[in-house]
Amino acid sequence: MIRVGGAPRAARIRTEVLVPVAFAGGLETTARVVTFDGLADGLEHLALGFGDRARIGSRGSAPTLTRLHSECLTGDVFGSRRCDCGAQLRESVELLDASGGFLLYLRQEGRGIGLYPKLDAYVLQDRGLDTYEANVALGYGEDERDYTVAAQMLGALGVGRIALLSNNPDKAQQLRRLGITVVRRVATGVHLSDANARYLSTKARRGAHTIDLPVREQRGSA
Repeated sequence: MIRVGGAPRAARIRTEVLVPVAFAGGLETTARVVTFDGLADGLEHLALGFGDRARIGSRGSAPTLTRLHSECLTGDVFGSRRCDCGAQLRESVELLDASGGFLLYLRQEGRGIGLYPKLDAYVLQDRGLDTYEANVALGYGEDERDYTVAAQMLGALGVGRIALLSNNPDKAQQLRRLGITVVRRVATGVHLSDANARYLSTKARRGAHTIDLPVREQRGSA
């Protein structure tokens, strides 16, 4: 994993546009979609603001609910049940729309290794490796994600204090080292299925994700 520290250089808002969004099950709302210049990795990451509290430059006393969501084409777009990404995305939008806040949609497919390598890792998982072991077997770190751009985006949005919607403690740790005040973490739900039980168990066991799984799932092979 790439380790980060210190405040990153400033990024700038490039465009801001209102976009209607909809999810299966009847969830419909409007997102304030923001693009940026000056992001450290040069990729096209997005911030989506929901509700009145997601106004750019709004500095209220309460922390802003914020979700860092790593892109997952298979889960977010095609509804793959090998992971919980699509379900977490929908849940996050629903929570952010109700309370106000930002979703940072980060182009970090496969924990930062890319789409094709992620699918190569799936092949290795089908042969018995867990999700972390598969990344390492392909020559990558267990988790290649660096949240420098997320801190830059929050800085450009004028958000310095957040309630982080995540089960992953590493996100909070990295953001704090980058100068973001993470007041608390807010857990997402447990989106368990037969297809992703092994994957979620591995995240809890090896990645220290705060996922409250049934005992039988935690004891299963991962």
